[in-house]
Amino acid sequence: MCSLEVKPAVQRGQNETKSTRMSQAAFEKAAEEVKQLKSTPADEEMLETYALYKQATVGDVNTDRPGMLDFKGKAKWDAWNKKKGTSKEDAMAQYVEFVEKLKGKYGC
Repeated sequence: MCSLEVKPAVQRGQNETKSTRMSQAAFEKAAEEVKQLKSTPADEEMLETYALYKQATVGDVNTDRPGMLDFKGKAKWDAWNKKKGTSKEDAMAQYVEFVEKLKGKYGC
């Protein structure tokens, strides 16, 4: 189940809608496959995965930064905020590419 073909996020022209749908399918597949990794990625890799997923599904950060004692929440918020301005399509493509790297590193 852990195989993935990387597609470009969007091709301009008549194939744009088809390409976007294919990118969405690849993104959804990557989101499932990242849960099947044989080992848990490092914290920084997990934050990158979280940030790209949130940017792809929500867009720019839309909540206040968590309080000073919520260390995990702040780290996640900060990682997501660094993706500010990245389009959802680009975030999806980056997410798929990053999950491919994780699969190569951690197996699935």
